[in-house]
Amino acid sequence: MKFVSLVSSGIDSPVATYLLADKAEEIIFVHADNRPFTDDREIKNFTNLARFLHLLLTCKTKAYVVPHGQALTSFQQQCNARFTCVFCKRMMLRYAEAIARKEHASAIIMGDSLGQVASQTLQNIRVVEKATTIPIFRPLIGFDKEDVVRIAKRIGTYDLSIVRSAGCSAVPMKPATRAVVLDVEQEEQQIDVCSLVKHAVHDMVNVSL
Repeated sequence: MKFVSLVSSGIDSPVATYLLADKAEEIIFVHADNRPFTDDREIKNFTNLARFLHLLLTCKTKAYVVPHGQALTSFQQQCNARFTCVFCKRMMLRYAEAIARKEHASAIIMGDSLGQVASQTLQNIRVVEKATTIPIFRPLIGFDKEDVVRIAKRIGTYDLSIVRSAGCSAVPMKPATRAVVLDVEQEEQQIDVCSLVKHAVHDMVNVSL
């Protein structure tokens, strides 16, 4: 099987990828480039993690960086900013689905852990997953943060995941934690989601591993 894994530069998603690697013939790492809402360090940190995972995992790997800043800008300018984190995750899934179809992958891996952050409440997870029809694997869904950190340290990704970057300035002051799918879909109608996905995937960069 071939999977697409949404990999940030944080602690969770590299661990989620590692936990499912034995089930895959190939894993495609996909990272959303949030610039200008973050800085170049974010991309460098992801690249370092991707290259480490490439050496660590026994399956084949490849990596893409997808430009995400235009989508975030469009949403912030035209939609209710409270839903930015939910919208962000929904767009990432759309990128992953488009890449999965192109690469003939069967499923998407995410590093979600229930309730860890605003976009990972049960209500928001349900809204986010409505953006795709491809199966989503969440191997960390019931893990405590301490469990994830312990695994990250054991496999060697922890030190790479805690390298500082600017963070994402698009995160709203009061993000929605109980989003309703109809409300989010109504906000998304204010922008051309399909065009944003099409251009982002067209402009994605293949990272050398």
